[in-house]
Amino acid sequence: MINYLHQEQNWQSQLSDLITDPLELLNLLELSTDQLLSGAILASEQFKLRVPRAFVGKMTIGDPLDPLLLQVLPHHLELEEHPEFVTDPLGEEAANQMAGVLHKYQSRFLLTLTGACAIHCRYCFRRHFPYQENLPKNDDWLNIKQYIEQNPQINEVILSGGDPLTLNNRKISLWLERVASLPQIKILRIHSRVPIVIPNRIDEELISILKNSRLRIVVVVHSNHAAELDDFTCSKLLQLSFQHITVLNQAVLLKGVNDSAETLNALSSRLFEARVMPYYLHVLDKVKGAQHFDLRSSEIDQIYSDVLASLPGYLVPKLVREIAGEKNKTPLFGVQTF
Repeated sequence: MINYLHQEQNWQSQLSDLITDPLELLNLLELSTDQLLSGAILASEQFKLRVPRAFVGKMTIGDPLDPLLLQVLPHHLELEEHPEFVTDPLGEEAANQMAGVLHKYQSRFLLTLTGACAIHCRYCFRRHFPYQENLPKNDDWLNIKQYIEQNPQINEVILSGGDPLTLNNRKISLWLERVASLPQIKILRIHSRVPIVIPNRIDEELISILKNSRLRIVVVVHSNHAAELDDFTCSKLLQLSFQHITVLNQAVLLKGVNDSAETLNALSSRLFEARVMPYYLHVLDKVKGAQHFDLRSSEIDQIYSDVLASLPGYLVPKLVREIAGEKNKTPLFGVQTF
C-alpha cells in the first residue's frame, strides 16, 4: 500500500491533485509499463484517467490485477467495438426533459448538477453523457421548479452528475434550500462515490447542512470492493449515520473486480460495520468501452445464488438491471434472459 496523508489533507486539495497520467499511476504502483501503458494512453484519450491519490493508496503495489486498479486504469479493450455496447445504454436522452433534468421514474426526479467526478470509473454508464449541454444554470431553477409542480407525483429529488459532492458546500446548501422550498418533496437523495474515494469530503459543514434540512436525506454511496473501505473511510460514513442520515450502497458486478460470492460477502459485511446498508448490485450497463467487465448470465446467477446462501437477507443487495424505457429497475435473480 502507498501511504498518503489523505486524512490530514482537505478534500478540495485532494480533488485538485488527482492522478491523470497513466504513466504516473503505473510508476506509483511499481507496475511494468511494457504491456499496460500504450493501451492506457490510447483509452484515456477517449475517457480520461482521473483517480484520487487517497484511492490509489488503497491499492496493492506490484499487483496489475488489483481490483481497485482495474476499475480506474484505462485499457486497450475499451477501444474494441461491440454492437450491443452503446453510448446511451439507459436511454437517458429520451428522459432528458431540460438542462440538468432526468425524469425516468414516476415519483423520482434527477438533477445532474455537474459533469465533474473525483474518479473516472471505466464502466461508468455516463462516460459519453453530453454534460456541456445538461448543466442547470441558476436561471434554470424556475423552469425546474415549474416542472416539478406540474408533476405532483414527484416526491423525491436525486442529486447526481457527475458527482454532486464535487460541488462546494455553498452550492450543495443552495440546491437543498431550493428543493426544500417545494412542499411536495419529502426526500432528497445524493448519489456519490466521493465519500469512498475522498472520505474527507464528509466534513462538519456538509453534515450540518444535511442534518438541518427539513427533508429526509438519503446518501447513496458507490463501493464495489471491501478494500475501498479502510478504517478512515468507514469512520466518515459512520458520521453520517450518527446524524440519522440514511446511508445506502450500490455496487456494480464487474468481471475481475468483485465477481465472486466471497468478495461480495466481504463487501456487504464491511459496509454493515460502517452502518451502510447494501442496496443494489447492478449488472453492468452495456455502455461502449466497458465490455471487458461483462459477465455471462449463468455466471451472474451462480454468484448471486452463492451470496444468498451465505448472508442474512438484510445484507444481500438487490440484483438489478436498468433497462431503457422501463418504469423501474428490473430484478434479475432467477431470470435467464438477461
